[in-house]
Amino acid sequence: LLRNASMKVAEAIGLIGECNVQLALNPFSEEFYIIETNPRMSRSSALASKATGYPLAYIAAKLALGYTLDEVINKVTGITCSCFEPSLDYVVVKVPRWDLEKFVGAEKSLGSEMKSIGEVMAIGRNLYEAFQKAIRMLDIGEPGVVGGSYYDEDIPLSVVIEKLRKREPYWILHTAKALKLGVSVDELHRITGIDKYFIQVVKDIVDFTEELRSKKEEIKLNYDLLVKTIAKAKEYGFSDEQLSKLLGIDVEYLRRLRISEGIRPYVKQIDTLAAEWPARTNYLYLTYGGSIDDLDFSRKSKEKVLVLGAGVFRIGVSVEFDWATVNLSKAIGRRGYEVIVLNYNPETVSTDWDVNEKLYFDEITLESVRDIVDLEKPIGVVAFVGGQISNNLAKKLEDVGVKLLGTSGLSVDRAENRAKFSKLLDYLGLKQPPWIEVTSLEEVLKNIYEIGFPVIVRPSYVLGGIAMKIAYNVNELVDFLKVATKISREYPVVISRFIDNALKVEVDAVSDGRKVVGVTIEHIEPAGIHSGDATMVTPVRRLSNDVIKEIHDAVLRLALELEIKGPFNIQFVVKDDTVYILELNLRASRSMPFSSKSRGINLMELTAQAILNDGLRIGKSGEYLELPAKSWAVKSPQFSWAQVRSAYPFLGPEMRSTGEVASLGKSFEDALLKSWLSVTPNRLPKNEELIMIYTAVSEDKPLLSEVSFIFKKVGYDVVTIDGMSINNSNTISYDESLERLRRGDVGLVITTGYTPEKDYSIRRLTVDLNIPLILNANLAYELSKAIWLLKDNNSLIDIRELSEYWS
Repeated sequence: LLRNASMKVAEAIGLIGECNVQLALNPFSEEFYIIETNPRMSRSSALASKATGYPLAYIAAKLALGYTLDEVINKVTGITCSCFEPSLDYVVVKVPRWDLEKFVGAEKSLGSEMKSIGEVMAIGRNLYEAFQKAIRMLDIGEPGVVGGSYYDEDIPLSVVIEKLRKREPYWILHTAKALKLGVSVDELHRITGIDKYFIQVVKDIVDFTEELRSKKEEIKLNYDLLVKTIAKAKEYGFSDEQLSKLLGIDVEYLRRLRISEGIRPYVKQIDTLAAEWPARTNYLYLTYGGSIDDLDFSRKSKEKVLVLGAGVFRIGVSVEFDWATVNLSKAIGRRGYEVIVLNYNPETVSTDWDVNEKLYFDEITLESVRDIVDLEKPIGVVAFVGGQISNNLAKKLEDVGVKLLGTSGLSVDRAENRAKFSKLLDYLGLKQPPWIEVTSLEEVLKNIYEIGFPVIVRPSYVLGGIAMKIAYNVNELVDFLKVATKISREYPVVISRFIDNALKVEVDAVSDGRKVVGVTIEHIEPAGIHSGDATMVTPVRRLSNDVIKEIHDAVLRLALELEIKGPFNIQFVVKDDTVYILELNLRASRSMPFSSKSRGINLMELTAQAILNDGLRIGKSGEYLELPAKSWAVKSPQFSWAQVRSAYPFLGPEMRSTGEVASLGKSFEDALLKSWLSVTPNRLPKNEELIMIYTAVSEDKPLLSEVSFIFKKVGYDVVTIDGMSINNSNTISYDESLERLRRGDVGLVITTGYTPEKDYSIRRLTVDLNIPLILNANLAYELSKAIWLLKDNNSLIDIRELSEYWS
C-alpha cells in the first residue's frame, strides 16, 4: 500500500535519482496520508543504504548520468543489476542519540523538530538482538535494554510513566522499566501509541531477565542448564557483562565457558539478496542467530590491522574522529595491510563498505573486539582514532592479551586517569594547577581548602567535558558532586584549582617514541570554556617565544616519558607567562583535522609512519618540530541553540556545540571573519540594524565597552540594557530590548557569563529568532576589530582554493 503510494509520488514528480517519501498511516485501518517528499538524498539515505547494502547515492548518480536501473551493476554482488528491492535475512534497528542533559533548561519532550545529535544502527537476526545491541551502541552507560543502572534503580512508576507520556528520549528503556514495575502491554500501548508488537518484544526481554534472576542459584548449580541459559540469552542479545551481573558470576569465567561450549557469534555478510546470491564485498556483522560463518577464516591473506571507529556521534564526538579513522585506514592500506574497520554509525565514511577491505558493522565493546580478534587474528588493534569509546578499551584489551598498535594501554591509563597523570606531572617537575584526588564528599570538605577556590572538577576518561564544572565556593562544589558525578574509591575525582582569565593553548602532535611533530593552537576565549566550544587560531598570536619553547619542551618530555607512538593532544593554560599543563589526551583529538588542514600535512599519515614504519620521516631524534604555517587558520564552533527548545545559551567547561567550521586566510582577520560567518545563523549586521551589547559580569564590562566603541566607529548604533549596561551605548529597558528583538531591529547580540535569572528571555528570544549571538567578550573584541578592518578594506576577505594556502 505505502510502497505503491511512494512509487506514484515518484512518477508524479518525474523523479530521476533518489527521493524520500514520508507518510502517515492510521494504525487501526489502511487510511494513510502523504506528508511530504524530498526529491534528493535524505538524512535516512545513508541509513537505508547501509541497512540494505543498496548504495542509493551511487545509483542515483548513475541515473543522473543517463543510465537506467537495469544497466547499473549491484556493487555488493558485482554481477546482478540494481533493478530490484533488497531482500534481508536480518533485522536493522536505528536509535537516535540525544544529549539534552547538557543544556540547562532544555525541553526534553520529542516532537516534530529534530533534537538528536547522532544515531546508531544495530544488525541482528531478531529484534531482541538488535534492540539490545542498539542500546549498548548509544554509549549512555546502559548494558542493554535491561540490567543497567536505570533498570535496577528505585524510581517511582509515576516518574517512568511521565517520561513515556512526554515522549522523552529512549522509550525502550522506559518501557522496560515500566514492564518490570508491572504495567501491561495494553496500557503502555495506550500511553505511548507504540505498536504492541514492539512493546511485546521488550516484554519478552524483561520476562526472561526476571525469570533468570529468580532462578539464578538453580542455574549456577546445574551446568547443563547454565549452558542452555547462556545460549538462549545470547540469541536474545544479552552481552557477557549483562549476563555476568544477572547471574552473579565472573565475566571472564562466563566467556571461557561459552566459548568452550561453542557459543560464539557467527560472521554474516550483508548481501542485498538474503543469501540468494554470493556477495563480493566483506560487509559483515556478528550474530548469535547463526550456525556457520559466511567467510572462510582459514584462508591465508595479507597481515591484518583492526581499526576501531568512533561509534555514535554525540556532543564531543563527530565527523572529526571519522576523518581520523578513514585517513589512518587509508594510510595503513597503502602499506600493504588488510584493513578491518569496526564501527556502527551509518552517518560515517568509515562505514561505507567499499572504503576498506572489511567492515564489521557492530558494537565497539571489549567483548565484540575480542570476538573479532579471535576470528581475524590481526597483527594489532588501533584504538586511538575512535575517540573516547575506543580509547577506553585500550588498557582493557591489553590486559586480556590483545596487541595494540601505537602507544601501550598502560601509558594510555597513565594519561587518561586524572590522578595518575597529575602524579606524573609532579614526578617530571612540570607545572600544573594545584590539585587533590578525592574518593568521598568527606574528603572534599576536609581537603578542598588546600587548593582554594575557584576549582574545576575533572573526572577521568571523558570526552566533551562530561561532568566538568567550575565551582566558586564549597556549596556549589558539593551540590554538583552530589548530582552529576559518581565519586567513590572505584571512581576517584580530581579537583584542580581553576586559573581564571588564562590563555588556553593546545598542541596536536604525533610521536614515534623518539621525536615529536606538532601543531600549536591558541584559543580566543579564555580557559574555562571547553575547547570544542572555543574559537581556535593557528599559528599562535599572543605567546612569547620563551613560552612557546617551554610548551614544546613539555610536550617532548611527556611523549618520551610515556613512550608515545601515535597521535596525542596536550592542553595548557598560560597566565602571566607561566605555563600550566591541564591534560593529555593519548589519542587522535577533535582538532586534528583542523590542524592537518591548517598545514596541508595529514597527521594520520604521520601516525602510520610512527606505528608501522621505522618512525617519523621528519624531525630530529630528541626534538620537537612545529609544522610551519604558511597561512592563518581559524576554527569556529557551530551551536544548535534554536533546535534545543527552552535551553539557556552559555559557554562553560562542558561542551555544547554540535559541529564546527574552519577557514584559512592570508591574515588572522580574514580567516576569523570567514570562519565566523560560515556558522549558522551568523551574518554581518545591516547598517540600519542595532547591535545589542550587555553583561551582568562586571569583569567583562570594560572590554565590552571597547567593543561598543569600535562598532560605533564602524557606523552601527549600539544599545545596552538597564541593570546590565556597559559604557559607550544607549541604555534601553529590559522590556524594550525584547520588543526590539521581536520587531527585527537587532542584527547582533553580545553578552557573557551565566545569568539566567537576569537575561533568560533575551538569550532565548535571540536564538529562537536566529539572530547572531556572541557569548564571550574576547571573541566579540576580535570580531569587532576584524569588521572594522573590513569596512576600511573590502579586499580583506581573500578567497582561494585550499591548496593555495599551503604553498
